[in-house]
Amino acid sequence: MVIPPPVRPDRVTKFLKPYVLRMHFTNKYVNAQVVHTPTATVAASASTQEKGLRLAMVESKENTRDVAAAAKIGKLLGERLQAKGVPAISVFFKREQRYHGKVKAVIDSVREAGIELV
Repeated sequence: MVIPPPVRPDRVTKFLKPYVLRMHFTNKYVNAQVVHTPTATVAASASTQEKGLRLAMVESKENTRDVAAAAKIGKLLGERLQAKGVPAISVFFKREQRYHGKVKAVIDSVREAGIELV
């Protein structure tokens, strides 16, 4: 059973940043997704766990968890966002995340793909 998200009044949704980038890093993989906050749905996502990307990275002996992999995920996510017509996103940092390393690689790659940061 799917529970629909709560309906927020206009006074609340007017001040929300509609598209938020969320990142998750594990010891093996890099995951990133953009969530549309008013409807609580995923607008676009990219991960090194995706079958096609993972197989291509394994064949070329690339790592699925380093900064280069994070840059690839950011580029792929930026292309998917442009295809959906999302012009700008904001970034959600977890407590332990800083603008450094993998986080910086994902954000810079999304920015290079033509998506603005709000």
